[in-house]
Amino acid sequence: MPVPTIYYLRHGETEWNALGRLQGTRDIPLNARGRDQAAQAGLILADLLRRDGRDKADLPYVSSPLGRARQTMELARGRLDLPVADYALDDRLREIGYGVWEGLTLAESEARDPEIYARRLADKWTVGPEGAETYADVQVRVRAWYDELKADTVAVAHGGTCRALMVSLGLETPASAAELYIEQGAVYVFRDGRLEKHS
Repeated sequence: MPVPTIYYLRHGETEWNALGRLQGTRDIPLNARGRDQAAQAGLILADLLRRDGRDKADLPYVSSPLGRARQTMELARGRLDLPVADYALDDRLREIGYGVWEGLTLAESEARDPEIYARRLADKWTVGPEGAETYADVQVRVRAWYDELKADTVAVAHGGTCRALMVSLGLETPASAAELYIEQGAVYVFRDGRLEKHS
């Protein structure tokens, strides 16, 4: 069976993104810039699907259940002239949970837990604060989602889940993926063992 192509959008900016606060599983809505980014990603996606000869209405669409991803999906679908609410949710696409660090900046996280912070700087993939997931945990659930895909799919999720998917598919190492910035307002296309970014 051919490997499915994934058209992947990270959610648009939130106020916590702008302030450098770790969101994790907290439900923070898009800000005005984030809404613009989501609409822009929808236009980029429309152009990509046209170029690929794909019927936009014929693809499955799936989102993380977190509000910022759902808002992004609905704004993007609006730009595609598709019914905004006609998409699936999958909890395996939710953002990495930061546990006790959620809501904190990196500086505040370091001040709260200097030892864990230092260990995590050296190994972001397998070290997390109290109550958190690690990227290795996220990689397992994102891979389980990917392995169930039956068709090319449009997915809206998060920076952390995108990094985990990259590692799961052998496109990045844990060390390289942990440092990657995943752009908002762009579309990442996972296709034929490669990754393309369109912005």
